[in-house]
Amino acid sequence: MGTFVRSTSFEQPRSELARWHLQSTALLRLVPAWSGVRVVTLPPRLEDGARVELDVPIPPFRRKLWRSLIENVSEGGFFDVQESGPFRIWSHHHQLLEREGDTSRLEDSVTYQFKEPWPLSVLGTRILEAGLIRTFNWRHQRTTNDLGRHHETGWNSRRVLITGSSGLVGRALCAFLATGGWDVRRLVRRTPDPAASEYAWDPQAGTIDHAALEGVDAVIHLAGAGVAEKRWSQARMKLIRDSRVDSTRLLAEAVAARGASAPVMICASAVGYYGNRSDDVVDERSDPGTGFLASTCVDWEAAAEPARAAGARVVNLRIGVVVASGGGAVKKLRPVVLTGFGGPVGSGRQGMGWIALDDLLAVIQRAVLDDRYQGPINAVSPKPIDNRGFMRTMGRVLRRPAFIPMPAPVVRTLFGRMGQEALLDGAFVKPSRLQELEFRYDYPELDDALHFELGVFR
Repeated sequence: MGTFVRSTSFEQPRSELARWHLQSTALLRLVPAWSGVRVVTLPPRLEDGARVELDVPIPPFRRKLWRSLIENVSEGGFFDVQESGPFRIWSHHHQLLEREGDTSRLEDSVTYQFKEPWPLSVLGTRILEAGLIRTFNWRHQRTTNDLGRHHETGWNSRRVLITGSSGLVGRALCAFLATGGWDVRRLVRRTPDPAASEYAWDPQAGTIDHAALEGVDAVIHLAGAGVAEKRWSQARMKLIRDSRVDSTRLLAEAVAARGASAPVMICASAVGYYGNRSDDVVDERSDPGTGFLASTCVDWEAAAEPARAAGARVVNLRIGVVVASGGGAVKKLRPVVLTGFGGPVGSGRQGMGWIALDDLLAVIQRAVLDDRYQGPINAVSPKPIDNRGFMRTMGRVLRRPAFIPMPAPVVRTLFGRMGQEALLDGAFVKPSRLQELEFRYDYPELDDALHFELGVFR
């Protein structure tokens, strides 16, 4: 029988720790993307008798369904006990403790026993304990981040409607806001599930269920076809542009139709707005650049004008490269860097505006709550970096060399125009508005953001 204990103190009272931790959606915030674990079934409420199902990797090549029973739920914590899964015994006690000075402490205690006989169980214990240290270091840091954000906003919840909820940012945003008690609705293009607060829309057909906007405080628009997923044909470029411009216009008109009760509209844009400006530092006052991405961003932001003209507060978030292990550039680059073949793309001198995923979620949260957030806002770290520096930092975090370049002619041959604009071009983007608004970053440094997102702890 083995045991593992990890504890962390928090500046917030136990009531807030419990308020976050006892949301069933907190589990979605506590499963790191790098773990390979997938949540299959999540109960609507964390209560005695609730069940959680996870799809977990079993080294070296298997996966297994892990079913847990939730027991003894109270403000002091709860147990989750394996009903079926990879262990003979697994009991995890989430203990939420009061401390002096209105602070709190979280203690995770795990008791386990392997099914395998000795000596396999001895080897398994060593591997498991290393994984538990890594996982719970990450989980407690994520809890610290989320608690800090909700505490700063006074747990001030809203009802929001989100598009792109199945994407990298959208999935994380829905879970993050739900742990703060927000009422989250989703606009989906498939058949909606009313039990999951889903509503239908079809941007291509120009249709939307207007009931989705009833009573909402904000519309958060994140949907759009992936920019760097495929080589750009004329059809692909049209899809990238239309999926952003047409959907934004449809939403803006729906917001405008609410009249005096029009919600806030927060619309994703991108730092591609500035084009190729690697010799300059640009901010929200800078003119747009040239090229397909820049012109798309200009039209994308302009498509929100109907909502602004109707008096709604509109925020255009010019988002940089999102540093997240679950998708985007970091997920694509990680296996390359791990093989030792990472390095600068082209000259490596092109600027890369970037932002940690958790910081981006906090920017969106603030944009909903704070009336000072309006117009274009660069959602990037205050520490922009060039491509060479980005790759070197990622190599250092993963303990691999990162000096083998991908020459520009190779990029253009492999990826065409997409390679030029999405990989070889860039800009050093400054978040002037966020700095004026005194936004607090959890991860202003790329090194810290990558250590957290990749689950590599010093």
